[in-house]
Parts: sequence; structure tokens; C-alpha cells
Amino acid sequence: MTERRMRAAGALRAVPTASAPTPPTFLTPEQLADIFSVPLETVYQWRRKRTGPPGFRVGRHLRYDLAVVLAWVAEQTQDSGAA
Repeated sequence: MTERRMRAAGALRAVPTASAPTPPTFLTPEQLADIFSVPLETVYQWRRKRTGPPGFRVGRHLRYDLAVVLAWVAEQTQDSGAA
């Protein structure tokens, strides 16, 4: 493949397409704690008490779907009447 074709092929791959779905973003407990500026232990307490955003296991690793976390935040702010 010539250098010109390689550059053209690379440029085509760099252009996002509307039909290509973006993969979901999964957060670690540490990332969730950073987002909310709370200690990591608080995230684990939320999980134990089932009061925080729902997480799921991938093998032995705990993950949180960002879309679900954002929906949980919206629900919390709606329930509390906060604007």
C-alpha cells in the first residue's frame, strides 16, 4: 500500500459515523467515589444498603454503568425537589 493510500485509509477511520454506536462506559467503584467526591467506603456502603446507584459484577470486579448512574442521580434530584 502506498503512503498516500495509507494516509487516506487512516483519515477514513478517524471520521466518526452516525451509525457506529458508542460503547457504554463502565465505572469502577473508585471512579464513582471520585465523581461524587465521597470516600470509597461510602460507595461500598451504598451497595450494601442498596441506597446508591446499582452496580453489577464482571467476574469479581464491581462496575457501574454510567448511564444508570446518571439516571439514578436524576431520580435523586427529582425525589428531593432540588432544582
